[in-house]
Amino acid sequence: MRISDALSYADRLNTDEARIDVEYLLCAVLGQSRSYLFTWPEHELSSAQQQRFDALIAQRKAGHPVAHLLGSKGFWTFDLEVDSSTLIPRADTEVLVELALSLHDDSNKRVLDLGTGSGAIAIAVALERPRWEVLASDRVAAAVALASRNAKALGADNLSLLQGSWFEPVKGRFDLILSNPPYIDPVDPHLVSGDLRFEPLSALVAEDKGLADLRLIVNQSPNYLHVGGWLALEHGYDQAEAVADLFVQAGFIDIQQRPDLGGNMRVSAGRWQG
Repeated sequence: MRISDALSYADRLNTDEARIDVEYLLCAVLGQSRSYLFTWPEHELSSAQQQRFDALIAQRKAGHPVAHLLGSKGFWTFDLEVDSSTLIPRADTEVLVELALSLHDDSNKRVLDLGTGSGAIAIAVALERPRWEVLASDRVAAAVALASRNAKALGADNLSLLQGSWFEPVKGRFDLILSNPPYIDPVDPHLVSGDLRFEPLSALVAEDKGLADLRLIVNQSPNYLHVGGWLALEHGYDQAEAVADLFVQAGFIDIQQRPDLGGNMRVSAGRWQG
């Protein structure tokens, strides 16, 4: 089988980005960049490479996420190790990182990331702001272990990992609290289709139409923020108004909201006035 033949396998996949999926899987099999695929379309795969490629295509056709098949996912400016214990990092979450970096300068700050999963958000801000002291917590031990491996591999030496549910393992106050908590309604039909089927439900869904964990974090954050400190959250595409109301009811001011890559208001932040 030639590379050009392998690329035609996109016709076999019923995914939103079938061509890109095939390209990434083929690059993994060949150990080459995507540019190689188009430079050498006549290159013949070995029997072992073809067998591995066929197996990956079959798994992707069954719905397994490409990130799980490859064991990694790009986020911000780096690649993260990923597995089934956490959410797969998504490009929309980079909007939360961008907002976080805009809220404080690069002087010494204390920052907390709740429900860190793979460590994507915490590692991004730690690498961009080496003078910040960044802490990250997660309830799941496997997620803490994964985030720790990612932080070590990427040299995020100013990041510390804690195991526990939300604020449970945390002490002291912070200048900035970040989180991408579960915010999907348990009855949302998207949960039984696509990549979401292979991600942990505990990291996806929340009661009260997806608002339960968002409400908990907003209401408890004042106990952990310095006066003038910020809370910034990712939320559902249709939850911006509800989340803004939560901020106001809890005593936050200067509410800011940012859209995701699709133009949906995805991130909200507020300043704790004390």
